[in-house]
Amino acid sequence: MNKLLWVLQVLLALVYLAHGGMLIFPPASLIDIINQSIGPNFRVFIGVAEVCASVGLILPGLTGILPSMTVAALAGLIIVMVSATIFHLSRGENSSAVSSCVLLAIVTFVAYERWKVHPLTTKRTAA
Repeated sequence: MNKLLWVLQVLLALVYLAHGGMLIFPPASLIDIINQSIGPNFRVFIGVAEVCASVGLILPGLTGILPSMTVAALAGLIIVMVSATIFHLSRGENSSAVSSCVLLAIVTFVAYERWKVHPLTTKRTAA
């Protein structure tokens, strides 16, 4: 199960790194469309939050430093995905809402597993 969780964490990190990067540095053809939907400041805020979360999914587990931050990153992503699902549903964007809901389910599963069932551990150093 630990290997599956790591695979899911890496895949989620890649998804949120790509999406967050696209929100921070959108292609010229999309910048006006995105800014009209959510505004430039909120777009950058979400992008930075997703990039930070992608780092939080991987780095604490690899280094063993503050592994609880992985659960915190996942909790933040749960909030983002619930909000994204509601946003897309309110705009009638059903396919985007379904995608958001699927990501929400995966993030919630990994969060529960890392929080209660298979938590990451702090690495001990030799003194």
